[in-house]
Amino acid sequence: MGIVTFVDETTSRGRSDGWGLEIAEERLTVRELIRRRVFQEVAEYNARTPEVFQGLVQPQDTERVLNGYAVRTRRRIDPEAQTEQALKAFAGNGFLVLVGDRQVTELDDGIELGLGTEITFLKLVALVGG
Repeated sequence: MGIVTFVDETTSRGRSDGWGLEIAEERLTVRELIRRRVFQEVAEYNARTPEVFQGLVQPQDTERVLNGYAVRTRRRIDPEAQTEQALKAFAGNGFLVLVGDRQVTELDDGIELGLGTEITFLKLVALVGG
């Protein structure tokens, strides 16, 4: 059992401080890792329902703002729908997953979760005019 650190990075705005999630298993697939991350984000949002959702992917019926996604009408977010959206984004190259300095490319790739594992979610930002 250990803490896995999730760090978000974009090709345009830099890197977040990161946050930890306790995971009991020593090995997970990329699919399961994304699912657990999304479920944690959604659970934290649903417990407070603030005006802005800060998560891996944009929920439906929200607007992108500086530090996340503005929820037009405060509501609970469905973790299953949000997970499906995140898995589609990964499959469509909406973001890359790096474990340490190694990129994982398939949802069913296994990841070894040693002590102090850092997982970076690199969100790709389209270039203007490109």
